[in-house]
Amino acid sequence: MEAMEGQMEFIRKLPTPKELKEEYPISPEVEARKLARDREIEDILTGRSRKLLLVIGPCSADREDAVLDYMHRLARVQEEVADKLLIVPRVYTNKPRTKGVGYKGMLHQPDPEKGEDMWAGIMAIRELHARIARETGFTSADEMLYPENYRYLSDILSYVAIGARSVEDQQHRIVSSGLGIPAGMKNPTSGDVTVMMNSIAAAQSPQKFVYRGWEVRTKGNPLAHAILRGSVDRFGRSHPNYHYEDLRGLLDQYHDQPGLANPGVMVDTNHSNSGKRYLEQIRIAKDIMHSRNVDPEIRDLVKGLMIESYLEDGCQSIGDGVYGKSITDPCLGWEKSERLILDLAELA
Repeated sequence: MEAMEGQMEFIRKLPTPKELKEEYPISPEVEARKLARDREIEDILTGRSRKLLLVIGPCSADREDAVLDYMHRLARVQEEVADKLLIVPRVYTNKPRTKGVGYKGMLHQPDPEKGEDMWAGIMAIRELHARIARETGFTSADEMLYPENYRYLSDILSYVAIGARSVEDQQHRIVSSGLGIPAGMKNPTSGDVTVMMNSIAAAQSPQKFVYRGWEVRTKGNPLAHAILRGSVDRFGRSHPNYHYEDLRGLLDQYHDQPGLANPGVMVDTNHSNSGKRYLEQIRIAKDIMHSRNVDPEIRDLVKGLMIESYLEDGCQSIGDGVYGKSITDPCLGWEKSERLILDLAELA
């Protein structure tokens, strides 16, 4: 039933996370697989494992068939590199928009060529993540754009990222303190690393707050960590922060806050680090691996990489109809991605 309050129209009440999980349950096999993968990721972030964590996949999970095709290919490569790399697929189902308009991801538009439908979107993202887990054995990463929506996927995600535009937000920080899985905090678009460090400190601390109509308490999330993604200056120019000197600077920031657990960083090879020149991700990833290999402290600090990759190189406009080509930021195509993953395993 529609209702109005002020200038806000209440269209229909959406299912609760509990209701959605009951309608679309995960199997005991998927549940066991998630627990095992969560332990593997935790071991990397705490230093018990020397493997490299690789969060890789499309800029946006825009259509189920192409995303699943990509994930099956990725699963086969994971088998080849399992001794060196742990792959966590990037399955981003909601997208931040700087101006608040445009394609906001599968959560909003299960079909990018049709209008927004949040009811269908919630069902679609749950089923997509569940199919990936059932069919490939992967449990995935998603961006926590809306903290109140995290519970729809809380039993199936193994990693969340807090975006550059969300990292200063109090709700994102304190909800991250109670996730039970790693939360990567990106530096803001301004590049101010202290903002990111404050977000990590907040997420690692116990918190008490209101969430989905409940008063809740958390113990803090020791697996909250940094993501470096480059910055944009006031003239709109991109500036990278993946170089050796940037990594040493971040290490100093961690040393200045000795109370933080598990110092670590994931480096995003795209976005402002590449200036959205997607082919640069290959060179940037190898540059970071070189920094790890020449400095034991940097090796301990850099836990992994984030790479935007899909079936086809580049990006397209919505409606162009190229199967497996990004409709948001440009991505590495499959052949280049596969070669890069194998090269990273050699360098890890």
